[in-house]
Amino acid sequence: MVLNYIWIGFIFIAFIVALCKFFFFGDTEIFNLIISSTFDSAKLGFEISLGLTGILSLWLGIMKIAEKAGLINSFSRFAAPVFSKLFPGIPPGHPASGTIFLNFSANILGLDNAATPIGLKAMQELQSLNTDKQTATNAMIMFLNINASGLTLVPITIMVYRAQLSAANPSDVFLPIMISTFVATLVAILAVCFIQKINVLQRSLLFFFAGIIAFIVGMICLFNSMPQESISKYSSLIANLCLMLIICGILVAGMRRRLNVYDAFILGAKEGFFTAVKIIPFLVAILVAIGIFRSSGAMGILIDGVRFLVAYCGVDTSFVDALPTIIMKPLSGSGARGMMLDAMNTFGADSFVGRLACVAQGSTDTIFYVVAVYYGCVGIRNTRHTIPCALLADFCGAIAAIITSYIFFPVT
Repeated sequence: MVLNYIWIGFIFIAFIVALCKFFFFGDTEIFNLIISSTFDSAKLGFEISLGLTGILSLWLGIMKIAEKAGLINSFSRFAAPVFSKLFPGIPPGHPASGTIFLNFSANILGLDNAATPIGLKAMQELQSLNTDKQTATNAMIMFLNINASGLTLVPITIMVYRAQLSAANPSDVFLPIMISTFVATLVAILAVCFIQKINVLQRSLLFFFAGIIAFIVGMICLFNSMPQESISKYSSLIANLCLMLIICGILVAGMRRRLNVYDAFILGAKEGFFTAVKIIPFLVAILVAIGIFRSSGAMGILIDGVRFLVAYCGVDTSFVDALPTIIMKPLSGSGARGMMLDAMNTFGADSFVGRLACVAQGSTDTIFYVVAVYYGCVGIRNTRHTIPCALLADFCGAIAAIITSYIFFPVT
């Protein structure tokens, strides 16, 4: 419903702006520009979706091998000391725990399309423990907030989009996204723990939080002390090394279990193919609406207004052109993705704006979409403190995205 209003709003606002330009300024080319943008945007949406098919098939195939090799269960056992404290309402051994860990694993690998079905299953398992079927439980709220905060270590989809738009180093956003999503996740967990009176001073949670903070600070200090020309080189090296280790590790685990690795990969790859095909109409629709909105001049008016206010406050305005992605992110995943693609297409994939839009896209998930879909599937009406905590995490993730982008991709 939210995306419906956004989509219609973009088109109608663009139409009003175009009419004003035509009647008050005599701009006779404005409607030609708008119609031209619809064809160009539709073509771009299809081409990007087509290019995404291969990488989704690859990673869903790899993920299926990891699942059959038992790596997901191993991760669950490794994370149990922490998550048992964060979800005290889930009895030991309940199926909800396994599906939650599997969902988090998919999110960590950046497989958002694969994570959603698993997340819906996890929500149904949590609902089976709920005594008030229309009110969100504490476990549901923690689960939703961690999901909405992003928790992505390997932003595969974003790197694929960057490659599709000819970025010199598609993986150079790896570390900035990792730092930003850690900040958002940490804020989300702490906010929910504070409201639910979960003792964050427990040893396992303290080690967990301390590890996250130390990692973020360490990465920032390390790369901030390097010469600027070395930052992209080493961040790309670390990203590519991690990706290779993940792939090789999963394949080795599958062979040790004597799996038919090839058949497992094909099974997952088929899911990836159908997932990629399903997103084509959504991506085309939002890119066309954004193209109309931008070609009419409405986007320029909005951004110029924000830029004026930012400059008036004496702050650098380089980040302003990436604000559409940041603003859209909590409202619509497709909308934010479209804004990110539009930013890279307009300013360049290797521009500061293009990179910041990618970092902002990967820093958090879509709050209202996640809440509507996950709670809607089990009939939850009273979301309690879910949205306020998620919005706080989203805001902190956006601030972290801007700061890390200035550190990793200095404005020249």
